[in-house]
Amino acid sequence: MFLMDSLERLIKALGRLPGIGWRSAERMALRLVMESEKLVPELIAALEDARASLRCCSKCGNITRVDKDPCRLCTDPSRDDSVLCVVEGPSDISLVERTGGYRGRYHALMGKISPMNQKGIEDIRVEALIRRVREEGFKEIILALNSDVESDATASYLRDVLSRLKVRVTRLALGIPAGSGLAYSDSVTLSRAIEGRTEM
Repeated sequence: MFLMDSLERLIKALGRLPGIGWRSAERMALRLVMESEKLVPELIAALEDARASLRCCSKCGNITRVDKDPCRLCTDPSRDDSVLCVVEGPSDISLVERTGGYRGRYHALMGKISPMNQKGIEDIRVEALIRRVREEGFKEIILALNSDVESDATASYLRDVLSRLKVRVTRLALGIPAGSGLAYSDSVTLSRAIEGRTEM
């Protein structure tokens, strides 16, 4: 019984990662158990290294090294200081960067408004966003959020809040499939969506 409890605990822990369902978590857990001598030490070492050397940038939320905070995107003097791209998380920053079509600054909210998951305004980085807009003088805020119901609600809330600060608020243009996310868009589609963004 104890062995099965341990396996179930491992499956549950893996299942908490984004994009990992029960079946995927179960397959991973079984592989880790079957090849524990080979896989587990390497995985533990990688996790410990990541925990010790990586963090979220205190300014934009991107992943950076502990000794490089703020991150390279925040400190690069060649980037456009008049435009701020607001995304849901650090992985979205990487996706937008891969397009090569955007040279402004970033702000990761670290989530979206999601009543079903007990996530409200206070649980995402809205206050930090407002502070940055006031202090850094951006002329345009691009809301590069996913196109699902919760992201749309988040975008609407941000549009209302940011419009009071007398800043232009735009959202990515059509091109990202409805009900889908940035992670499922290819670079060309995402780049066109950025270029064709619309006023909110």
